[in-house]
Amino acid sequence: MANSVKEQLIKQLATGQFVSGELFGKELGISRAAVSKHIAGLSDIGIDVYRVTGKGYRLASPLSLLDKAKILSQLALNDYASKLEVHTLIDSTNSYLMRRIPNQVKQGQVIIAEHQSAGRGRRGRQWVSPFGSHIYMSMYWYLEQGMTAAMGLSVVTALAVSDAISHLYDIDVELKWPNDIYLNGVKLAGILIDLEGQALEPCHSVIGIGLNIEMPKDVAQNIDQPWTDLQSHSDIAVDRNRLCGEIIKCLNRRLEVHKLHGIATMVDDWLAQDLYLNKPVKLITGDKETLGVCRGINNHGALLLEADGDIKPVYGGEVSLRAR
Repeated sequence: MANSVKEQLIKQLATGQFVSGELFGKELGISRAAVSKHIAGLSDIGIDVYRVTGKGYRLASPLSLLDKAKILSQLALNDYASKLEVHTLIDSTNSYLMRRIPNQVKQGQVIIAEHQSAGRGRRGRQWVSPFGSHIYMSMYWYLEQGMTAAMGLSVVTALAVSDAISHLYDIDVELKWPNDIYLNGVKLAGILIDLEGQALEPCHSVIGIGLNIEMPKDVAQNIDQPWTDLQSHSDIAVDRNRLCGEIIKCLNRRLEVHKLHGIATMVDDWLAQDLYLNKPVKLITGDKETLGVCRGINNHGALLLEADGDIKPVYGGEVSLRAR
């Protein structure tokens, strides 16, 4: 109930007009005090609301919300109307889809949200998710090839996001193994792959994307690593609805190729954007550090690390790759 009230408040406030607390309360059958409490709760998710006596509540500036119809208008995929959900508030787009496996999901189903209260990054890290500022998206994909093919999903996803950004904004990003997208050497987006199933059988996957669009100044201080956002690098206003549609198209296209050929035909695309290709790197696995040179990836999506004269594949897991 609380989230439902907040969602309706947000939609009314998004226009930039004043919203009467008394009239809103009457519409929902709640008291003005309850409305005031919900308004206070909006500040907790980064929405700046102020009150003027006799007029009501208003946003400091209008919000441009995600719109399912506008996203669908970008897609030529006829069945997407039933496979796309746009949420105002959610715990985590990945967690939401994982809870619905196996009977309440369709191939290619997409969840997009304005805000995540429990957004997740790799290795259990929190993904900071300010309201209405970025793209938080997850797609369900059934992997007929099984978990052995899952290593390539981060490669497929990173390339799809790169395709979309390049097409719409003529910006070339950099790709960092195993799951990051950089711009001018600083992190722009992250990818989180969740899997469910048996090692040697077809399995379920949820592909999560967190893409910085326009970072609010008051949120930036909560991020514990260097970051950038797309709007800072574009003279064109970034339209989140248009970009969401383009990412969905590009991701579907890349996943279909992956289903037929794996990532063998995509390795060259990756190498052309590999942030650390042929550069000295430090591979961190738990408490262990290995120094070497990044030699790209192989046809399974594993990192090729040259150390002590040998080039060996490094597969995903609890590993981190950094410059040195």
